Amino acid sequence: MRFFCLLVLLLITILEIGPFPITGVVLIWVVLFRPAWFYKLVLKIYNK
Repeated sequence: MRFFCLLVLLLITILEIGPFPITGVVLIWVVLFRPAWFYKLVLKIYNK
């Protein structure tokens, strides 16, 4: 799981170099729609 998160963060960092700011779009999507996978990821990270 850590490796997957690291790969996703690395991909987002590489895409940020381009002209389209992807991190902001992803964060807005997470805040607006609150996907179940994000909630599960947060619970896994904080072990609750």
